[in-house]
Amino acid sequence: MKIRRKTTNPSTSGRPLFVIGYTSASPALSDLRSWFDLEYGGPITFQEHRSERDEVDIGSPTLTATHGPWKAMCRASLPLAEADEWRNRLDWLHPLAGSVFTTRTTPREASDAVLLAARLARGLTLLTDGTAYDLITHTYLNPSDWQDRPLDQFLTSDHVTVVQAEDTTSHQDWFHTRGLTKFGLDEVELFRPVGLPSRAVMENMAAIADELVHIGHPPKVGATVRFEGAGLLVRVIRHRTVSLPGTLLALREIVWESLPSDR
Repeated sequence: MKIRRKTTNPSTSGRPLFVIGYTSASPALSDLRSWFDLEYGGPITFQEHRSERDEVDIGSPTLTATHGPWKAMCRASLPLAEADEWRNRLDWLHPLAGSVFTTRTTPREASDAVLLAARLARGLTLLTDGTAYDLITHTYLNPSDWQDRPLDQFLTSDHVTVVQAEDTTSHQDWFHTRGLTKFGLDEVELFRPVGLPSRAVMENMAAIADELVHIGHPPKVGATVRFEGAGLLVRVIRHRTVSLPGTLLALREIVWESLPSDR
């Protein structure tokens, strides 16, 4: 008798990075593979990992996608009960859904892992004329919303957003990032008096987020760091955790001043 060997399921980053609701039928794995190879150059390979839960659930197994040295994980078809839970939570009409995860990786490889996961989510969205939901940035992405970047181009702004809200405790404008968590980093936050111009603040926050992704680790509390690309001297003044609906944010509060100009 031939014994079927079960492979070990690689460690994921936890909850999905993307959930994709399908307008049409769940895509065949061969279609996803062909689409990816055509868009980004192949080959991409998929390795199946069946757990005891997969044996019970009616859905596709967990797959590890490998493109070159990079990996991500996905389920092209979630069980109907799980898809229904996401439909209720995300308030959309899609009866079928899939999900994409990043795998745990080193800070140096995080950008490539996040990029691969985003490309898989884009493929599932386009193949099903569906809607992807980024669980970290809380962004809905229809087929026309995805940015079609060249294979060798990575932009932090595709994966990290800056949010402005009113802080009800301090009655100040609260600026914070959403998305640095994807790269194993704490989000950053800043407080400003209500009513001041916000555009420059949000641009500076985006520039700081970009440099943090490339550095690969957050500054320690009390540290002052030069962010040459942003033209800022940034100081981290505290670390805290904030509970928001559906998520828990680890935040580092920053303040900054402009770098002195060279004369």
